[in-house]
Amino acid sequence: MTAARYIGRFAPSPTGPLHFGSLVAAVASWLDARAAGGRWHLRIEDVDAPRTVPGAEDAILRTLEALGLAWDGPVVRQRDRAARYAEALEKLRAGGLAYRCRCSRREIADSGVHGIDGIVYPGTCRHAAIPADAPAATRFLAPAGEVAFDDRVQGRVSQRLADDVGDFVVHRRDGLFAYQLAVVVDDADLGVTDVVRGADLLDSTPRQVALQRALGLPTPRYLHFPVATHGGEKLSKQTLAPAVDAAEGLAALRAALAFLGQPVPPAGAPEALLAAAARQWEPARIPRGRARELAPGGAGAYPRGL
Repeated sequence: MTAARYIGRFAPSPTGPLHFGSLVAAVASWLDARAAGGRWHLRIEDVDAPRTVPGAEDAILRTLEALGLAWDGPVVRQRDRAARYAEALEKLRAGGLAYRCRCSRREIADSGVHGIDGIVYPGTCRHAAIPADAPAATRFLAPAGEVAFDDRVQGRVSQRLADDVGDFVVHRRDGLFAYQLAVVVDDADLGVTDVVRGADLLDSTPRQVALQRALGLPTPRYLHFPVATHGGEKLSKQTLAPAVDAAEGLAALRAALAFLGQPVPPAGAPEALLAAAARQWEPARIPRGRARELAPGGAGAYPRGL
């Protein structure tokens, strides 16, 4: 990927402050972009408005700034982009690739077929012709056959969406647009060439590739690194992972580099540390796998001693 063409991004959800798992995503995506001489954009993924925590966005931005993770261009916010998602949804509907669904979660669960990400939707409403004014979600018609891509760390990833996932929601019954549709439209509008993120999203990627193809959008390169776990649980706001303390910024950055299998430059200001790390960045050093357990005191350990 040439420097003139590389465009990356970091897309945190404002459901709480930046924790170590999110910091690893920020560092990995920032280093991959800067090592290629490319751009790194910041997008706030607040499409799921009920989960947004007041003040979380500002806290995330302040932490990134304190750690020297400077972004390019204005911050993009999903809450401002509903019109673009609506355009994409209408294109899917017009092409016969989406339909309205009024099945409840219990009804879907009763179908009893388990896939890679919960119950496989059986297509109950596929030909139901639900009126436009009736409360309903909208599902994307999963394509037949294989959807595959080559991940830069995890290797070849392949799914048969119709069998493994089923037709999936792109517009929710409550009127909110689903993450899968929003992220595809957002990445295309930013011109993103490379997506660097945690492997917890690996199984979602074939759905995004299928949507890209259906909408006539380019498919970026993907790199999914293992997510940080503690006691077998992914670090997240839901598991009460502690916030990264900007006062311990250097320790946090060094721990993130070690977690990613990268050389850790000598201590210095965050900006100097990151610049040196970008010169040494090598994705081939990232451990392969979906998760990596944090061991207190060991390589990749969280600096506050989880």
